[in-house]
Amino acid sequence: MKEKKAVVLLSGGLDSTTVLYYALSKGYKCSCLLFDYNQKHSKELKYAVKIAKSVNVKYSIIKIGLSWSNDALTNKDKPIPIHKVLPNNIPPTYVPGRNTLFLSYALSFAQSVNVWAIFIGVNAVDFSNYPDCTAEFIKAYNNVLKVLKTEIIVKTPLLKLNKAQIIKLGTKLNVPYKNTWTCYNGYKKPCMECDSCKLRAKGFEEAKLNDPAIAQNTSSNI
Repeated sequence: MKEKKAVVLLSGGLDSTTVLYYALSKGYKCSCLLFDYNQKHSKELKYAVKIAKSVNVKYSIIKIGLSWSNDALTNKDKPIPIHKVLPNNIPPTYVPGRNTLFLSYALSFAQSVNVWAIFIGVNAVDFSNYPDCTAEFIKAYNNVLKVLKTEIIVKTPLLKLNKAQIIKLGTKLNVPYKNTWTCYNGYKKPCMECDSCKLRAKGFEEAKLNDPAIAQNTSSNI
């Protein structure tokens, strides 16, 4: 029987970590790609490395230079916004082309080492209205893969789940949420004000679970 191999895009956040544990639970031998795309802080990368090492999965850190960036996640002169996530509104934290770049690197990796599944933790229910986290985007990218005459497919097990459902799934998979970093800021502890923090808090509240990362990150030295 052919070995099931996959590449997982791992950011160190709640969604991507859940996806890694999901892929492992399905019997995939995983490799992880981590991305340094000139984001304002490297804290999430440190968490991603810790997660990959904890499950003994090989990982590579890929550096992407976005010198033209004009978004709030990579432009040092733009503050992280504090506002409610509004329907159909693309926030200033959207990094143009980010997931397209990530998936293209994953495709190159997958074709080079005979991997046929790419896992990404995009979520189109409780998310920040990023256009590259939608079902339409993933379908379009998988159509590109067909044009390239490859059997590789992008898998999105969290796409139609809300944050509470993702957290419940991860809890069943024993995902160590205390070792994940979601906040857009790189403070000593989560700011609890940015969109990402708010969506995470909403998910744990609706799942009726305490977020173990709150106490963990208050005293963390990562």
